[in-house]
Amino acid sequence: MTLVPHETLASYWSASLVATNVVIFMNLVGALALGLIVGYERSFHGRAAGMRTYGLVCMASAAVTLIAGYPHFWYGAEGGTVAGPDPTRVIQGVVTGVGFLGAGVIMREGFNISGLTTAASIWASCAIGVMVGVGFYAAAILLTLLSAASMLWMSRLEQWLPSHPAIAIVLQFRHGFTPRLEVLRRVAGERGYDIAEGTLTINYKDGKPEWHFVAIAKGRDKGEPMADLSRELAKFDGVESYFLSHARN
Repeated sequence: MTLVPHETLASYWSASLVATNVVIFMNLVGALALGLIVGYERSFHGRAAGMRTYGLVCMASAAVTLIAGYPHFWYGAEGGTVAGPDPTRVIQGVVTGVGFLGAGVIMREGFNISGLTTAASIWASCAIGVMVGVGFYAAAILLTLLSAASMLWMSRLEQWLPSHPAIAIVLQFRHGFTPRLEVLRRVAGERGYDIAEGTLTINYKDGKPEWHFVAIAKGRDKGEPMADLSRELAKFDGVESYFLSHARN
């Protein structure tokens, strides 16, 4: 007497179930390949989420979607009548779960927000996996190419189009010095920048005022380069120390 009947074990290797596994296997390999393509751009630019992350997200999204598509083969087709899950709810759960993963790569430091593109592309990788899972292979390939092209070349388009670059500035003034906003606006305007409304925050400690704000260039080529601003700030009366960085998001 065997613990598990031979017929039960054989049901997991029936011709129909093996054929289904082959189809699922091909879908998983395809989803992994498409995810790796999208993730290569992030890996190339040294981002924390690289090819492995994108490949796994895309493949896992396809796997969960595929599982929901074959309920009659669950448990070696020996589990009796299995009510098929609602595919839309399965997809909703996958997208929601990956959304939390994407949120984890978004970081904020001062006026700078990084990781938004990575989060959006992880979500796109999830969508690619779902499309592979439901059998929209051509659409999944197209979405992969569009996603990769957007991350590779969209920045070049942004550099070509008119824009207003922004610089996050922190100024710490000397003890007893009283800075004035109108003077700051005038000095910034002379150098091709406007102080962004609603960005000014002021700290005051040990008699030293510290101002944080964002300066927006009046045009792509109208604002002074950051290196020049740094040299000029070093000469300003009343400024004890400063910090400059590109205000990115």
